[in-house]
Amino acid sequence: MDGGASYNPRTVEEVFRDFKGRRAGMIKALTTEVEDFFQQCDPEKENLCLYGFPTEQWEVNLPAEEVPPELPEPALGINFARDGMQEKDWLSLVAVHSDAWLLAVAFYFGARFGFDKADRKRLFNMINELPTIFEVVTGTAKKQVKEKSSNSNHGSNRSKSNSKQGFEPQPRYSKALQSKDAEENEEEGLEDEDEDEHGETLCGACGENYASDEFWICCDICEKWFHGKCVKITPARAEHIKQYKCPSCSNKRAKH
Repeated sequence: MDGGASYNPRTVEEVFRDFKGRRAGMIKALTTEVEDFFQQCDPEKENLCLYGFPTEQWEVNLPAEEVPPELPEPALGINFARDGMQEKDWLSLVAVHSDAWLLAVAFYFGARFGFDKADRKRLFNMINELPTIFEVVTGTAKKQVKEKSSNSNHGSNRSKSNSKQGFEPQPRYSKALQSKDAEENEEEGLEDEDEDEHGETLCGACGENYASDEFWICCDICEKWFHGKCVKITPARAEHIKQYKCPSCSNKRAKH
């Protein structure tokens, strides 16, 4: 319930920035902050909606009272289905509706500020370069990457025992540290090959792509990869973790 009156992106770039901010907030609610989100969606409460804000924050709240609202409204009553299906199915359903809402808001701005055909196409193409919230939440995009890299299957020749066989040839942490080894390697092509192979790996928290200069860590339970900064894990801390559990898996275990 953003009250768009005070915030009106007017260019393609501004609308895309607005889209990314709202998307990041909703992804947090459905991944790293899922326990808090789950608790707020009490079926005993009134019709609730999940809102994402341009500031990368999220909120569970009642729908807007004014009709028509300032912005399109998210799916109504997501809390009513919470206990009627498996948690992962419920989160996937909320994710799909969240994707639809994000597009609705983006194209609402596009229509309101007179984007022409070329602008609308450019906006959609920019949006389409990002994985959907549904793909991030369900790991669909990462599964495709996993299948692709399992064909090459040269993870077994790495020295670290924690590497995920057939998925990432690097260990479950310190991806960023690997760049030093790559520089020392006589075959310069290996670094490019590594970047190509993992360029489509997506962070389970923010949904952004892998980059060779960033530190990543893999969850030993769900096998999703995360930016260290997204899950507040440093390379030094990762060295002392025998089995890493992401926030989502930790929360699930704590509940049962």
